[in-house]
Amino acid sequence: MAPSDDAGRPLVDPSVLDRLRVELDEDEGYCSVFVGNFIDCLPLRIGKLRLALTTGDLDGAVDAILSLKTSSQMVGAERLAGLAMDLERSIRDESPSAELSVALPQLAVNYLRPINLCSRQTLHRLQAQRPPGAKR
Repeated sequence: MAPSDDAGRPLVDPSVLDRLRVELDEDEGYCSVFVGNFIDCLPLRIGKLRLALTTGDLDGAVDAILSLKTSSQMVGAERLAGLAMDLERSIRDESPSAELSVALPQLAVNYLRPINLCSRQTLHRLQAQRPPGAKR
């Protein structure tokens, strides 16, 4: 299965962080740190996913894709979360019957390029939406 066309999903849904602010009765400072942490950790998450897929490491791939999916959902990175869900589904569908040393690298070929592109777009959007003077 190839990545779905998530063009209908917003790149970043700001209402997710707005809801978090309301629920936690927090000011802009907490969300700036939260988004800053996501921005800082995203390249590491993508790197772990790439390594796990290309080396056929099923446990590492599942861990990495769950981390990417969950963190993306938490900041409202809807399109990236959708790609992560597609890849997670493909990993779970293929892993019981496939030779992992072949199947996971093939999933890397199919998914990493769109995930990398979307992650760059997401980072740019989140950085553009941060309030002026935010350090993170």
